[in-house]
Amino acid sequence: MDARAGDRVKIIRGTRAYEGVLMPATGETLVVKLENGYNIGLDPKKTQIQLIKRSEEIRRAKAEPPIHQNEDLPLVSILSTGGTIASRVDYRTGAVTSQFTADDILRAIPELSTIARYNSKVIYTILSENMRPEYWIKLAEAVHNEIESGAEGVIITHGTDTMSYTAAALSFMIETPVPIVLVGSQRSADRPSSDNAMNAISAATVATSEIAEVSIVMHATTSDDRCYIHRGTKARKMHTSRRDAFKSINTEPIATIDYPERRIRTLTDYTRRGEKRLRLNARLEPRVALIKYTPGASPDIIDHYIEREYRGIVIEGTGLGHVRTEWIPRIKDATEREIPVVITSQCLSGRICDRVYDTGRDMLRAGVIEGEDMLPEVALVKLMWTLAQTDKPEEVRKIMTTNIAGEITPSTTTNHLETSE
Repeated sequence: MDARAGDRVKIIRGTRAYEGVLMPATGETLVVKLENGYNIGLDPKKTQIQLIKRSEEIRRAKAEPPIHQNEDLPLVSILSTGGTIASRVDYRTGAVTSQFTADDILRAIPELSTIARYNSKVIYTILSENMRPEYWIKLAEAVHNEIESGAEGVIITHGTDTMSYTAAALSFMIETPVPIVLVGSQRSADRPSSDNAMNAISAATVATSEIAEVSIVMHATTSDDRCYIHRGTKARKMHTSRRDAFKSINTEPIATIDYPERRIRTLTDYTRRGEKRLRLNARLEPRVALIKYTPGASPDIIDHYIEREYRGIVIEGTGLGHVRTEWIPRIKDATEREIPVVITSQCLSGRICDRVYDTGRDMLRAGVIEGEDMLPEVALVKLMWTLAQTDKPEEVRKIMTTNIAGEITPSTTTNHLETSE
């Protein structure tokens, strides 16, 4: 076969013909990406292939001059950690890769150029499961530098799987006078059902708005009608693949954005642009564990973290925040060694209350800190941040039970359990 991966080809099989770009072979199967974005697999022994254009010719034909940006529009910095705000298929590997100059982004999503002018930088190019506390620190420093250099808003493209952890970390490490928006895509840019363009346009709308908080902007429904603006300490990915995977837990989202009108409708109070001065406190203690309690689980797991000199523990307990009786002496052992233990709930909705049942009261006597209505992962990140500020038990307790960045709410809602329209 003369055609190579990346070439444009015509495929003839029986009475049917297809045109598309040849992808890397999968075993014995011939793979072609069609114009509609979908791939088809064919048996090469039953297929005739005609070369239309070499990949080199396609790339030359696509070469375009730089895009003019409107200097009268607000300046927004786009920082990439490996998201898919603009991407293309790498025909050598078959994978979708990020293309991340400002011109690449504006060519992929032209409407962005009507909202702002942009600088762009690649901070990381990683899958989001490879995020680490030290990466959050570097990202926080990069965001701070962009704002200090004049950015009127910051967009962070991020993989969706750990986006809520990063949003929480930034919420504690940065006080910001401008919007900081995390955005991602559940469907890659080469798919017709991709949500990357609408999410990116909505993120740019928020980045130039008055909502000066760390937020996550993603689809609100499975349709292309609106996005939610979630507070960075209250969002969780609740579905593996749906476009409306992100929900606000124990509170309303900050707002919705109607699409394509880009109209923001606020649902809760928020910090306004210019209300706070820029402040960076980018320190985290990584030696903090998150333990999920399960029936019959051995309390030895607490000993494991004590022996390895972890400085803090967050437990996802049952219901109102419980573990079985045998865990309580080990919890007390940890707190007596000045290792704070924060209790949260696997239920997600609602808040911790260890004053109802005997087990809870015993846990309080053992020294646990009630995590109020914080999500377990948010409590984890907050404890990392807190322990980087102080190692005094009473100060740790005070910080962990004080609302710093909207992570603790005075009352809770169950709206995230409702079915999307």
